[in-house]
Amino acid sequence: MPLNRAGFKKFIPHHFFSRSSTENKKEKKWWGIKIKSKKLMAKIVTPEGMKKIKDELEHRRTTIRQNIANAIKEAKEQGDLSENAEYSEAKRQQSENEARIAELEYALKESTVVSYEKGTGVVQMGSSVKVKWNGSEMEFQIVGSNEANPGEFKISNESPMGKAFMSHKKGDKVEVNTPGGEVRYTILDVK
Repeated sequence: MPLNRAGFKKFIPHHFFSRSSTENKKEKKWWGIKIKSKKLMAKIVTPEGMKKIKDELEHRRTTIRQNIANAIKEAKEQGDLSENAEYSEAKRQQSENEARIAELEYALKESTVVSYEKGTGVVQMGSSVKVKWNGSEMEFQIVGSNEANPGEFKISNESPMGKAFMSHKKGDKVEVNTPGGEVRYTILDVK
């Protein structure tokens, strides 16, 4: 299904979505982000996030699958499978690994990779945003929801902070509605 203005209507206000006449027909822009896709956007990821998904999928398909197959083979050689704890554990690991492989394959199929224009000074997917809050400075990276990791200061574009920061620039004061109340940030830098 093509990516079009009507498909985004329920998700994104139309004024955030534009396409210049010089762009490729399969390339769209959303909040200054170039999106190349033939389908509606289910999840958006940065190029780094897509690489992580592909790397984990490859590792699970090759290394982990082979290790589990070897463990099952060794457990079968021990004899009676009905009371074999090693066999049961290996089958459980196999089931978990195959479920994760299916999740990753779905993520590859349904995710859209976005690239951002560096040097624009506007917060977009993939941007690093340095902010000031209550006298202290913090730096966040805006990423897709499946890449978010607050411990590494990677916040989702779908989170209250991510939504609030999007399309702002250096010097802007941003108010974020959080469950704990309204928080005000000042954007110090956008990379």
